[in-house]
Amino acid sequence: MPIIVNIDVMLAKRKMQSKELAKRLDITPANLSVLKTGKAKGVRFETLEAICRVLECQPGDLLEYVEE
Repeated sequence: MPIIVNIDVMLAKRKMQSKELAKRLDITPANLSVLKTGKAKGVRFETLEAICRVLECQPGDLLEYVEE
């Protein structure tokens, strides 16, 4: 898939665990895992905004397009 999800990278930069991010976003760790692995069919802007707020980053820090 040409869209790469870099949530793990931002988590590492912020020294935060997935479990804590899921809790702060009020989503299950399983749902966060689906987002992190790129297996989600889509992401709501509301969720993307919340992730950016918690991780203090921009959407472009989380999502990357790589041509196949």
